Amino acid sequence: MTNQSDDNLAQLIREELSQHTVATLATVGEGGPHAASLMYAYDKELSLYWVSDPATRHSTELSNSASAAVTIAGQFDDFRAIRGLQMHGTAAPVDDPGQRKSALRLLGNRYAFLKLFQTGPSKLVERFAKIKVYRFRPETITLIDNAKGFGHKDVLNLGGKA
Repeated sequence: MTNQSDDNLAQLIREELSQHTVATLATVGEGGPHAASLMYAYDKELSLYWVSDPATRHSTELSNSASAAVTIAGQFDDFRAIRGLQMHGTAAPVDDPGQRKSALRLLGNRYAFLKLFQTGPSKLVERFAKIKVYRFRPETITLIDNAKGFGHKDVLNLGGKA
């Protein structure tokens, strides 16, 4: 692990977040660990947002324990090119109407197809009305970059500030 300024590392993390569209969310419940792939948007504080049916396993598990982990990475054929993020923090539904609207705006700006769910055929609009918006607040974010050496890691400790 190396030490670089938190501002520089946060900028590298934002760049990594912008290059990918799918995160893997890990939760734990009575059935053991569970992972789900989610399309996400992010804000300047590095929080992630997604929409999900509250009846899904990961949503149900988050209602029992907010503790979660997230990974984001591309596909690599050469181990020296591996680069990605490992995050640990908490996740919960966004209940505040203003924050929900902001999160949906972030998601809609990133994924144009989501507008169909708000204005499209009535079945899509009906289904979208039942989903919840979730926010993941990272406490630590580890940027893995094998181009700097096998297993190279830079850690940004947010300590619940996000």
